[in-house]
Amino acid sequence: MAQYDLPLEDLRTYAPEIPEAPSFDQFWATTLAADEPVSIIAETRIDNRQRQIDTYDLTFTGFGLAPVKAWLHVPAGARGPLPTVIQYHGYAGSRGMPLAPVYASAGFAHLELDSRGQGWSRPTLFDRTADPHPSAGGFGPPGPMTDGLDDPDAYYYRRLITDAVRLLQLAAGHPVVDPERLFVAGASQGGYLTLAAAGLAPSVGIPLAGALPDVAFMCHIRRAVGLTDDAPFSDVARFIRAAPHLEDAVWHTLSHFDGVSFGRRAECPALFSVALADTICPPSTVFAAHNHYGGQRDIVVYPHSGHEGGQDVQTWHQLAWLADRI
Repeated sequence: MAQYDLPLEDLRTYAPEIPEAPSFDQFWATTLAADEPVSIIAETRIDNRQRQIDTYDLTFTGFGLAPVKAWLHVPAGARGPLPTVIQYHGYAGSRGMPLAPVYASAGFAHLELDSRGQGWSRPTLFDRTADPHPSAGGFGPPGPMTDGLDDPDAYYYRRLITDAVRLLQLAAGHPVVDPERLFVAGASQGGYLTLAAAGLAPSVGIPLAGALPDVAFMCHIRRAVGLTDDAPFSDVARFIRAAPHLEDAVWHTLSHFDGVSFGRRAECPALFSVALADTICPPSTVFAAHNHYGGQRDIVVYPHSGHEGGQDVQTWHQLAWLADRI
């Protein structure tokens, strides 16, 4: 695949000013204070058909106290407290089947958030999390990217980010989790939620040990919408094309949700990754988040990869990075 964005030497110093709502911090403080503290609704061990890993089907209270699902994977018989990775999934993905990825095999407790109202790209035989608050206005393509896009209070990502933070809060108090060795991770939309969780963690009193955002989505959003024809950023352009009278409202909404704004508030160390031929999350948008990030940071560059990023190679780097911090 061909590179199309800024040259790498320019990307390494690319740190533009990102439009941010003056009420950004108050908006998120109000959002996260709106509900009662997170609580576990159910936690049931299931047969995951993997002898070395125990898996629990977890249900907890998310945005609006709605039930949200997650998997909890731990090494078989482990009691904790364990170093823990919370994983957030990409757009259209979700927790899927209870087949534990590598983190539990490496000795971590591993939580996987089930993204509300998503999951159509990842088959499962288990319950998914519904989104009981859809608010699509009918102007853009259906889906999370345009759901409530003209109103920050109604926008889909307000609900999903709150779910991500609620799972972080739940993990910090869970008996199997060591709250001093708590990490967040994810790719694409999951990378964006990783930045959001890292940025909001200090405001809810959680000292994260690290963040692993890969090919992060929803960063430097206005540039991404103007640079790529790929969905889901192109869905924003299609929304505005169908409702030009709402354009100012759209940018106002998104100024509360940019991953760069979350990342600059983060305090924990982070290992990013970026793919220079990525047409879904343009590399300049990922570098904008990296270069503004508030904590110690590093980035792994994949010059000839698209949105798939480094895949198993990046996981290999991440396991070494995590080991250095536990």
